[in-house]
Amino acid sequence: MAPRAELLLLAGVVVAAFLLPDAAESRILLTLDDFGAVGDGVADDTKAFAEAWKAACTAANNVILNVPAGKTFQIWPATFSGPCRNEIKLLAVADAFFWGGQISGDIVAPESPEDWGKNQSQWLHFSKVEDLTVTGGGIIDGRGQQWWAQSSCKDKLHREHDHDHDKKRCATQPAPKAVHFEDCKGISVRGITLQNSPQYHLTFTRSSNIEANYLRVTSPADSPNTVGVHLVDSYNVHVMDDLISTGDDCVSIVGNCTDVRLRAISCGPGHGISIGTLGENNSTDYVEKIKVDTLFISDAENGVRVRTTKKGGGGFARKVKFESIVMRNVTNPIIIDQGRTDHHFSDSSSDRNMTEEGPRGVLVEDINYIDIRGTSASRHAVTFSCSDAAPCHHLKMNNVNLTRVGGHKVKAYCRRAFGKSIGTVVPESCLAKEDFVRKVKVQESGRSEEEDGDEEY
Repeated sequence: MAPRAELLLLAGVVVAAFLLPDAAESRILLTLDDFGAVGDGVADDTKAFAEAWKAACTAANNVILNVPAGKTFQIWPATFSGPCRNEIKLLAVADAFFWGGQISGDIVAPESPEDWGKNQSQWLHFSKVEDLTVTGGGIIDGRGQQWWAQSSCKDKLHREHDHDHDKKRCATQPAPKAVHFEDCKGISVRGITLQNSPQYHLTFTRSSNIEANYLRVTSPADSPNTVGVHLVDSYNVHVMDDLISTGDDCVSIVGNCTDVRLRAISCGPGHGISIGTLGENNSTDYVEKIKVDTLFISDAENGVRVRTTKKGGGGFARKVKFESIVMRNVTNPIIIDQGRTDHHFSDSSSDRNMTEEGPRGVLVEDINYIDIRGTSASRHAVTFSCSDAAPCHHLKMNNVNLTRVGGHKVKAYCRRAFGKSIGTVVPESCLAKEDFVRKVKVQESGRSEEEDGDEEY
């Protein structure tokens, strides 16, 4: 380690001991200022951040790495790698910490896509890090406005079938993720604001023991692909007490995810809570033990959605519970979409024409909807559009009451969807009755056994 860094670490130990006299163990306090960061929102502070991270990661004691209040640090795309020797707390300090207040200690991305360089798929990338807390009330701003404009440009040219006109204005690479934790464990992101990401705001990939709590995640309703929290191949995840308002899903769950809890989230506008799309690119995805409760979803395209590809792929989405949710002006409050929403609400003759599309791969079963109420912005408040080859099984609706904005009638649509309803269910359930105690043929022995399908997570 360089002599200057050693001196900074020694000074940090002294400062931390002074600030935290009752701490059970010594902590090192570092600040970006110590490593030459300017913090004027114009200078490139990437090198200072990288050096501060390296010092924190190699320190012999637990570290508090402070992003000072009242400054704005412009950081270019960077990867912060672990494993580190000890626990790190990245503290983005605010002058005043409360929702809607004026807070400081900002980290911002380069404003122009041209400044990012080529093949940059992410901005702040944390790899193989354990026991990291990101907190403090500051703002992480992806400044994605120019990325969104380029994406809109490409969409417009595609619609107009004009691939040459003004092509230079359009994005030549996908918009990057903002904050990405990959192969990490024991991560807590809490009490900060993430805003205006070029694409996904906060992503966890192949990570475990995750908390994403007390967050404010915002971007305009028309900003493309700006998912709030995106979970990929991760388990033991808690997303709680958050305010999420974006141009895409508030929370999306894909790949192989299990033991996920979403609770006390205000969601909207955006695309609601989404499991899927599962089975994309012929993948095999396993999603189970998902509990979603105590949500308020407003002015969103979807409420709670399970989505799979129309063809190919494999795996399942099962043992999912959506409970205690209030909807307001949501276009599709409850929806299961197995690649059929372009065709649903069709007549029976056209439905019969779609039965020879080949086998489905992703199974959807054991999905529970409990104590859900509010208003739908469309006539179909409930849509279960399932596959012919692998219908949806063991769907349960318990005390669901959805009415239409303006007092108009709402309907439920079901295709190859089986389950039961309990208590008051509005609109009237369209689920087909099924054998919740199923007869399962065991071909090897020629006998039958009973399988209890009414067990829920």
